[in-house]
Amino acid sequence: MNKPNSDTTQLAPLPLRLAGLIVGLLAFILIGQLHILGFESDLSNQVLAIAALMIVWWITEAVPIAVVALLPLILFPSTGIMSLDEAARPYSNSVVFLFMGGFIIGLAMEKWNLHRRIALNIVNITGTHANSIILGFMIATAFLSMWLSNTATAIMMLPIALSIIQLVSSHHSGKGNIKNFALVMTLGIAYAANIGGMGTLIGTPPNVVMSAFLKEKYSYDVDFFEWMKLAVPIVVLLLLAMYLIMTRLMYPNRMGKLSSKDIIKKELKNLGLMNTGEKIVLFIFLFTVFRWVFKDLLNGWLPMLKSDDTGIAMLSAVLLFILPVERKTMTPVLQWNDTSRLPWGILLLFGGGLSLANGLEKAGIISALGSSVASFAGNHTLLMIVGLTILAVFVSEVMSNVALVMVLVPVTGGIADAMAIDPLLLAVPVTLGASCAFMLPMGTPPNAVVFSSGYIRIAQMAKTGFWLNIFASLFISLSAYFLLDYFFHDF
Repeated sequence: MNKPNSDTTQLAPLPLRLAGLIVGLLAFILIGQLHILGFESDLSNQVLAIAALMIVWWITEAVPIAVVALLPLILFPSTGIMSLDEAARPYSNSVVFLFMGGFIIGLAMEKWNLHRRIALNIVNITGTHANSIILGFMIATAFLSMWLSNTATAIMMLPIALSIIQLVSSHHSGKGNIKNFALVMTLGIAYAANIGGMGTLIGTPPNVVMSAFLKEKYSYDVDFFEWMKLAVPIVVLLLLAMYLIMTRLMYPNRMGKLSSKDIIKKELKNLGLMNTGEKIVLFIFLFTVFRWVFKDLLNGWLPMLKSDDTGIAMLSAVLLFILPVERKTMTPVLQWNDTSRLPWGILLLFGGGLSLANGLEKAGIISALGSSVASFAGNHTLLMIVGLTILAVFVSEVMSNVALVMVLVPVTGGIADAMAIDPLLLAVPVTLGASCAFMLPMGTPPNAVVFSSGYIRIAQMAKTGFWLNIFASLFISLSAYFLLDYFFHDF
């Protein structure tokens, strides 16, 4: 789940916000009233004006991006583009509730510290060699980020990593490069948090935005398990490549075996035995994953209990508010005040992006843009995939990845229609690429979190991130081009 990029509360610097407010309003007026883009239809110009306003405010974060997502509810009806009912319908898309269910399960894991226990056990298994510890942290971070906010995952993992770095530093005999060890430990947490979210539909908001668009535009349901069959191998291989590039090529530490096992065991001991809350959350988590993975088989056996991915997620979420952690008081695992930490703004973002896409589609802008780009590209499908994926990866360094996917995925649909190819071929790699912001501290919150550790310089992050961006762009593009048909049902 990627932010500020997906953070709906963070404010940009005041000069940038003021500039964004002014530029956005000017674009809205010039495009809508003066028709400076050359479209003859008033409808097209009005929709483009609203799109320009929203995109400028999203990029500059002049207004909280969740609030910007509400503009279609105001501007579409008032300009006659569509009725309020039509503009509001995307905000209740079923995929929004799929993500809400995933958020609630994540909240329960955090409340009862199950995520910390999982992370420490993974790291404990990987051994005491310096590179094994780094790999263990990457695996634990990526796995948790598949189900939890990548920001929360990075915040949780960093203090554990810093404890180990400090322990190793205090006992360092001079063998190897302790600075490289600390650099890769911290960078690895940020990058693994970004990569891990790609693995499930609920792992990061861009995945959900893409899924909701495909359902709205093409009536195509992206199956939870089908997505994992493609995305999890990509996550694993990207993680392995990242580990090898950083530990073998760019920043080898050559430190060998370390004495950090004790600190991990101490942390696990401090957690104590699993309490009732943890056990219930673990059961619900495993139950949910099992239902998602074997949904088709179970629906065939038990047609009376037939359910889709959203229904499964919401059932699990509701159970967490019902199942008690103790019999006497019947206090449930989650209480409603726990949802104060639920990122409600992200859910509004999905609806706003879909509503904007509907307006652009109704005005014929997406199909026109798609035809234009397709005529330029000809029949070079792979070249188009690579170009769009590289664009998504690098623009995501400076723009909200949620907003980026909201804008770019509908365009990929128009391009795919004009080229007469499967829209998934363009939408999937663009969506995955939007999660690969590795170069800048402001690219994603995990990057910013680990940068605050003091072990990383911007030049190091930019250098490492640039090569990882290039590798990820090409790897994701080729994976989508050659393997997508094997993992997804017919479009």
